Amino acid sequence: MARNIYISQTVKSEQDLYENIIIESMQIYGQEVQYIPRELVAEDKIFGEDVVSAFDRAYQIEMYLENLDNFDGDQELFSKFGVEIRDRATLHVSRKRWHQAVGTYLPEHLRPLEGDLIYLTLSNQVFEIMRVVDDQPFYQLSNLPTYRIEVELFEYNDENFDTSIEVIDNLEKLGNTIILNLENSDSDDFQIGETIQQVTGSTTITAEIVDWNADSDKMYVAHISTPDGKFREFTTGSITSQTTNITKTITSIGEQLQQVGAQNEDFETFGDDILDFSEGNPFGEPT
Repeated sequence: MARNIYISQTVKSEQDLYENIIIESMQIYGQEVQYIPRELVAEDKIFGEDVVSAFDRAYQIEMYLENLDNFDGDQELFSKFGVEIRDRATLHVSRKRWHQAVGTYLPEHLRPLEGDLIYLTLSNQVFEIMRVVDDQPFYQLSNLPTYRIEVELFEYNDENFDTSIEVIDNLEKLGNTIILNLENSDSDDFQIGETIQQVTGSTTITAEIVDWNADSDKMYVAHISTPDGKFREFTTGSITSQTTNITKTITSIGEQLQQVGAQNEDFETFGDDILDFSEGNPFGEPT
């Protein structure tokens, strides 16, 4: 007989032993990650997408990184739009452990879902799940003990993060934020994450505070919205915080346009020492 007669593929105890060995191996050689489920805020039923997704929960779990040498994908790619980072990775997680650590709190999630995020503490990066394979390895001992998760580096697009994990929630600061310069005051203690509101006539504008500098009286806000969904901007005038109930006056408004991994300003500053576009060198010949 070719197979081992003392081990049966259909015996539950043998399947449990095999699964427990996998879990123990992942807890020894795996990486600690945070699983961040996506919450659909305003799903478009026609296109099946949600442009206003929110991430307000995170669950700690261990996953095994398939490639131990480097990330997969094109990695750093220099294109006509600048330097793009296209890191990809393949992760493995135990079905049993995923349902214990994550699925218990997400009854609507039968498995890891495409679009959810994974924060990899090893590299301090957030990845988006692109594909989940639930049949690899293929029925060893007539069992499917793991999920194979294919991920790629997440690109922030004005999503709302309130996971209570600072390093993850700081992603909001890397998006498009508006700088509100406020009047000087000695008794201001805005809370990061609270909502501010400005009422001008019949128009109400709300935004979330993503950063606050009391020394310079600069407030950084994102996720600007109005009840009617139309685009409107803050103007000079009074604003009120919804949690701390502080009212202050906006003296001027600026815009901070950032992108995750962007080095535009670094390149521009460094290039000034190499290329000269002054009147004496209009074509920027290297000096």
